[in-house]
Amino acid sequence: MQEPSFNDVRQDCIHFRGGIPCAPNKVKGVMCTCEDFRPISKRILIIKLGALGDVIRTTPLIVKYRQLYPDCHITWLTLSPDVLPKKGINLILRPEAFSLWQIQNGDYDIAINLDKETEACMLLAAVKATEKFGYTWENNRIAPATPAAVHKLMTGFFDQISLRNTKSYLEEIFEICHLEFQHEPYLINKNEELSAKWTKQLRELAGDRLIVGLNTGCGPRWNTRLWPADYWQNLAHQLKANGLFPVFLGGSLEDEKNQAMAAETGTYYPGHFSLEEFIALTDGCDLIVTQVSMMMHIATALEKKMVLMNNIFNRHEFELYGRGEIIEPSVGCECHFGNTCKRGTSCMHDLTSDEVAQAVLRVAN
Repeated sequence: MQEPSFNDVRQDCIHFRGGIPCAPNKVKGVMCTCEDFRPISKRILIIKLGALGDVIRTTPLIVKYRQLYPDCHITWLTLSPDVLPKKGINLILRPEAFSLWQIQNGDYDIAINLDKETEACMLLAAVKATEKFGYTWENNRIAPATPAAVHKLMTGFFDQISLRNTKSYLEEIFEICHLEFQHEPYLINKNEELSAKWTKQLRELAGDRLIVGLNTGCGPRWNTRLWPADYWQNLAHQLKANGLFPVFLGGSLEDEKNQAMAAETGTYYPGHFSLEEFIALTDGCDLIVTQVSMMMHIATALEKKMVLMNNIFNRHEFELYGRGEIIEPSVGCECHFGNTCKRGTSCMHDLTSDEVAQAVLRVAN
């Protein structure tokens, strides 16, 4: 086999990995140009730093772009790299000095920024790309990269416009990128070995019963989302009475509460874990009950049935892919994106355990 010269190295190949051998070279011993050569069709940059859940619910864009350009090279800049799937994204970067330098000195066919933070908008403005979508920076202020981003900007600027919105988040971001959302799925980084372990363990405990994960937390950012602890306890009793197997779930902030509720109700609580293990544990459940939270996005990515409790957000924002039901207080909510309740007591107190239990039974069947 004749060795290629430096000029023969196909750095435009989808398999090229920089300073280390590509997969065809490692597996087959082939060198450029070989039968596995596939030129990169598009170089795509996605800037989505944001909250972990927001990063997960942006992953359907990967599916769409892989459908449109199978041999594209995707770079994703994020603060939450651990949730992104290793398959489908070529390069995952954190917003650190060398990564930002790398991005600003690269060339892209498509660059997308879906964060409204100043630094993200400025970065899109500085990136060299043939097409830019989302939010950029002009005249010392945030600006739409194309007119398609105006709608989403306005819903963020004004509560009144946000409340009137009837588009899901996914419909909005696909429109921003001049695409059409066709129910492309979420993607997530799942440890298959851990998932199999938890699925086996939960199934041994539950037997033939449907495993219902009760995610009791929602983070401190919007406390008005929080459902009372005694309501969770009542729900656990009701689900067991209906032949289901409830499991309390949560993170470190919910650990003490979950331990107390588990002791009070005799409901299984496995403890709190790393994000990787929490995703695997969730995968062992058949159905998830949660307030609007990171869990909602994890469960959606894992294609779980779900009962989603919502009060302060616009319900049209959420895409459940036909696998769940959104349930809200019948009295309505006056605190759109609010962290304190205008009534003094959150309307989540008006959403009863009976109502949630009935929703679980509907979704389970």
